[in-house]
Amino acid sequence: MTVIPRQEPFDLNDPALRARAVAAARGDAPFDMLITGGRLLDAVTGLIREADVGLVSALIASVHPPASRTDAVEIVDATGSILTPGLIDTHMHVESSMVTPAEYASAVLPRGVTTVVWDPHEFGNVHGLDGVRWAIEAARTLPLRMILLAPSCVPSAPGLELAGADFDSSVISEMLRSPAVGGVAEVMNMRGVIDGDPRMSAIVNSGLASGKLVCGHARGLEGADLNAFAAAGITSDHELTSGDDLLAKLAAGLTIELRGSHDHLLQEFVEMLNGLGHLPATVTLCTDDVFPDELYESGGLDDVIRRLVRYGMKPEWALRAATFNAAQRLKRSDLGLIAAGRRADLVLFEDLTEFRARLVISGGRIVARNGRIEAAIQPLDTVPLRNSVKLPPFTESNFRIPAKGERVRVATIDRPRFTQWGEAETEVRNGFVVPPAGSTMIAVAHRHGRADGITRVGFLTGWGEWRGAFCTTVSHDSHNLTVFGGNERDMALAANAVISAGGGMAVAKDGRIEAILPLPLSGLVTDAPLKDTALAFAVIRKAMEKIVDWKPPYRVFKACFGATLACNIGPHQTDRGIADVVTGKVLESPVLEVL
Repeated sequence: MTVIPRQEPFDLNDPALRARAVAAARGDAPFDMLITGGRLLDAVTGLIREADVGLVSALIASVHPPASRTDAVEIVDATGSILTPGLIDTHMHVESSMVTPAEYASAVLPRGVTTVVWDPHEFGNVHGLDGVRWAIEAARTLPLRMILLAPSCVPSAPGLELAGADFDSSVISEMLRSPAVGGVAEVMNMRGVIDGDPRMSAIVNSGLASGKLVCGHARGLEGADLNAFAAAGITSDHELTSGDDLLAKLAAGLTIELRGSHDHLLQEFVEMLNGLGHLPATVTLCTDDVFPDELYESGGLDDVIRRLVRYGMKPEWALRAATFNAAQRLKRSDLGLIAAGRRADLVLFEDLTEFRARLVISGGRIVARNGRIEAAIQPLDTVPLRNSVKLPPFTESNFRIPAKGERVRVATIDRPRFTQWGEAETEVRNGFVVPPAGSTMIAVAHRHGRADGITRVGFLTGWGEWRGAFCTTVSHDSHNLTVFGGNERDMALAANAVISAGGGMAVAKDGRIEAILPLPLSGLVTDAPLKDTALAFAVIRKAMEKIVDWKPPYRVFKACFGATLACNIGPHQTDRGIADVVTGKVLESPVLEVL
């Protein structure tokens, strides 16, 4: 009979392993590895003390006074280092870094990140259940521990958009039966939950029935809506908008996944937490989305910790949030603490300012040393992710809105990120609407082959004056082809460049392509090395500065990727038209009235 290895965390409960660890702890057997000369940061007390650590396979067998033991197969000299548990990223999307899971693991492991909680809803939105299966298989053999979640909102706003698939509660339940899936990923259809929509209620209840995590996305929720969202059984949030919002979410009992992707808010969060005088046990850290150039230059969760400390958070607090608190949230008592009986995930940091990792140990094995990966990385075949852009070439006419008469009143989408409805009057010329003064065009076309690929065009205000166009198939969360621009010629040019590349991003200006980043895997990812991807993405960023003048914190490049996120409050352009999740209304055309 074939013996199937135990799944984590139960693998540590192998009687022979525990017996060996007990013997080593007593001093009756040598350690497999002994880490000596370092100072240990206790993630519970926050105290730093001198200690040596003895490992037996994947298990920590002993934490004892320095130099009291020397018997080990391998001795690691940690002199000058601070030992911490491996870092745990409680909410992230590999796809946002535009590289494969194998390449992502190679980037973050040497920085001390040993566990990530991955919501693969980007792959799910493009490929459906096959995309999630691919993600599970890709993560299975990597030295980076990847706890996958079942994407809860495919699409994020049913009826307002079309993705490449549709996950109802039966699909969610099927995913949750997999031991590789740790719960339900961020529930973004907030109104569906609050209003008791049968579809969303069934999805949340599937998660509750599984006994696994049910994670949230509670952007802008307060008062009765926040209570209703939490009462449904959702237990976390990373969509914080202010310090007061942070306190309200903590008071509501939600686990906070404090994310690094909104840097402009981090200092306010630190000040709020410092004002409390203690770090709540329900504060964890996450990256959410990290672009490839940011990942290559600055890192992942280690960069979030570094910035929090720079903004005034105690290093001990930041590390506790990223280790012990995170492990408690995940119901993984084997992780997040350097203590006998726990899993041997450890990092040797040079200091508590820059957080450069000298050595990273995962499951009792050295996986990275001095910023370089040492563990074997096995990439998975990417052929199943190709050919995901099912669209013909476009012409300039695809980016025009037909209308009768001489003047019309049109609906506009005002402000980046925190959108609201607006109106404008404009003229009709040669049977087409002239974009209102000061507006930017946005067009979205369904690219998954489940419906027509007609461009739905709308008008954005507050986005500045565009001197060209930008096209992307990275467009949260249905990832339909999305084009922004100031003129139809450049919009068609950018769109056709992306379609020809099989997905990705392109910038066009004055009738020529300024920059292109092919993302032929799902229209989201490339199998190129991270360094090459980072450089190509940086060229896209630079080219965009010729197209539009950014005005942080809201009118920024990143806002282009969330402009179609229809589950968020306010109007958003989708492949069906201008959608509003609050009213459930979809305008196929922005023309409201012929004047």
